[in-house]
Amino acid sequence: MPADDRRTRETQQEDAVAKLTKKELKAGLADLPGWRQQGDAIERTYAFPNFRVALAFVGFAGEVAEELGHHPDIDVRYNRVRLAVTTHDAGGLTAKDLELARRLDQRG
Repeated sequence: MPADDRRTRETQQEDAVAKLTKKELKAGLADLPGWRQQGDAIERTYAFPNFRVALAFVGFAGEVAEELGHHPDIDVRYNRVRLAVTTHDAGGLTAKDLELARRLDQRG
């Protein structure tokens, strides 16, 4: 792999784990209705018609999390699924968290 390509990938990885500023977080959440900051995480509760549909969404969330290598905390309560996302390595919220939220909203 050429050095320029390697450096570009390293820069992208560093950007993905850099903590968001308050301004960046506010702008990111503006594009994610239903998500709110809760301490060092963002969270959202999804409501579904029944337990079966809620569990199907959890399966989808697991697939997305594996694809991105970024895993949310998941709480299932019958037809409600609460997700909380943070980047522990960065000690707070990063672009990885916003990307995971965006991807989850595609189905939720």
